Amino acid sequence: MGKSARSIAIVGAGMGGMAAAGTLRQVGIDVTVYEQAKEFGRIGAGIQMLPNSCHVLRGIGVLNKLRETAFEPYSHLNRVWDTGEFKRELPMPESLYGAPFLCMHRADLHDALHSVVPDDIIKLNKKLAGLDEKNGGVELTFTDGTKAQHDAVIGADGVHSLVREHVVGADKPIHRGRIAYRAVFDASLMSGDIRPSRTKWWGPDRHIVIYYTTKTRSQLYFVTSVPEAGDWITKESWSQKGDVKELRAAYEGFHPEVRMVLDACPDCHKWAILERDPLPTWSEGHVALMGDACHPMTPYMAQGAATSIEDAAILARCLAGDGQDDIRGAFKRYEANRKPRTSRIQAISSANTWMQGGNDDTSWLYGYDAWNVPLVDVEVYA
Repeated sequence: MGKSARSIAIVGAGMGGMAAAGTLRQVGIDVTVYEQAKEFGRIGAGIQMLPNSCHVLRGIGVLNKLRETAFEPYSHLNRVWDTGEFKRELPMPESLYGAPFLCMHRADLHDALHSVVPDDIIKLNKKLAGLDEKNGGVELTFTDGTKAQHDAVIGADGVHSLVREHVVGADKPIHRGRIAYRAVFDASLMSGDIRPSRTKWWGPDRHIVIYYTTKTRSQLYFVTSVPEAGDWITKESWSQKGDVKELRAAYEGFHPEVRMVLDACPDCHKWAILERDPLPTWSEGHVALMGDACHPMTPYMAQGAATSIEDAAILARCLAGDGQDDIRGAFKRYEANRKPRTSRIQAISSANTWMQGGNDDTSWLYGYDAWNVPLVDVEVYA
């Protein structure tokens, strides 16, 4: 490059943070990832990677690794909760959008991203306490009393982001009175098989999404959305246990295939579904946000992690080359190229109308390739 590489700190080692570490390293940026957890755990949850995020995963170099174990659904299937009638089915062969549709365990995706990020640049047990922009860079302070200096900071620290407070001030996520139950368990516990698709069952005021998470169909996952009031819900926890009996009661009367899955489920977790309205800005000086830190959304379109992975590719493209000299401008260009898309997805996901019926165009969502989509200039977004 003819110059020393910029040093960027990524706060948060989730899917978006690890993806950003992978993409930024590809364009010659020195990256350090700071994660508050003491170790990476295998949280019991599935995740869908649709073609738009698989394009990025291919560019990072982890797609083939994921294909070795992930389940590739035949279709994106939507059914009526009790009769099983097909509302809409979208077969998802790789030829449709140039990348596969994969379902997997979240830990398998994280492990794949971790495989291209060296351990020595990941600093665990580092909980952020504050940021201070000075001397043309950013100083990070951690709760253990240590400090670190970098040219820029990217906040990939989730829906309760501390980095976001630095950018836009303190705020609270929006809770619209819904919670999700989820579980991953052995398919052998079921009395039969589910369809080889990713199936969403639409009820009057609730739904459930079910799919296998392994190529061998040895494990499956479900996630729900159910109305529920309560004070605990504002906390959002991936580890809070749910009551299987309450879960089954919430889906009484659903189709026998759904009942078969829930009857076989040995235990489950529950968490609050939180979201935010689009932020006024995603960056301040040499500090920028990505993923849930700036565009958290409901899980109803399976685009939360996917859009953060897209963010990682666009960030790398904006910071590559000359963008390293003008970090502020690169961050503004990144926002200009990402905010319209993520705001649109946030709104549709919040309304929970995606593919409920009809024949809506899906190419704008699943056909998006963050590596190759033309980049707009900041002036276009003004």
